[in-house]
Amino acid sequence: MNIAIIGAGNVGRALAASFARAGHSVTITSRDPEHAGTVASETRTRVATSNAEAAAAAEVVVLAIPAGSLEAVAAEIRDAARGKIVVDPTNRMAFGPTGPTIDSGESNAERLAALLPDSHVVKAFNTLFASHQADPIADGVQLDGFVAADDATAKATVLELVRSVGLNPVDVGSLARAQQLEQLAFLNIALNVVGNGSWNSGWKLVAAPSLAAAV
Repeated sequence: MNIAIIGAGNVGRALAASFARAGHSVTITSRDPEHAGTVASETRTRVATSNAEAAAAAEVVVLAIPAGSLEAVAAEIRDAARGKIVVDPTNRMAFGPTGPTIDSGESNAERLAALLPDSHVVKAFNTLFASHQADPIADGVQLDGFVAADDATAKATVLELVRSVGLNPVDVGSLARAQQLEQLAFLNIALNVVGNGSWNSGWKLVAAPSLAAAV
């Protein structure tokens, strides 16, 4: 696949390395062109000069950016990403009086779908720490890559992308399920924050049923 990754932080670097290792063609870009160039060199991928340029040349666009940047980046790539698959791996977390907390509103992915109505938004890769985006094995166990989307073709494409990097792909249903995926990621993050964890934990759904039509 021809993949554009917007964002060159830990997530962007990890996914770029995994996608390139799996044989995909990868272009990376970020608000810091010099940093994007460094990551592209490290991961043996290409660098683009702008987010719109990267999106225009790709089949799949991955937004490896902070959740707070979704609106601005969506506005920048709206035309370039028209009709394309846009993968949202973002999560969000704040701190309340009892520690880490997450709001119960609509998911980042659902907000992104509203911002990019002419794209096919898919939730994926958000339940994995960057270490497992780069290496899908934890304690000898192959981790799951959960995927939620409304468009069947886009979902199938991303499930195959998940499989190609060594994760076990799990179809969890429509994009509405992104809310649960973000909560699942939050739980893993919160456990590591509160327990001073090593950030190497991951999710494996054992004996998962086949997706039912009612999901």
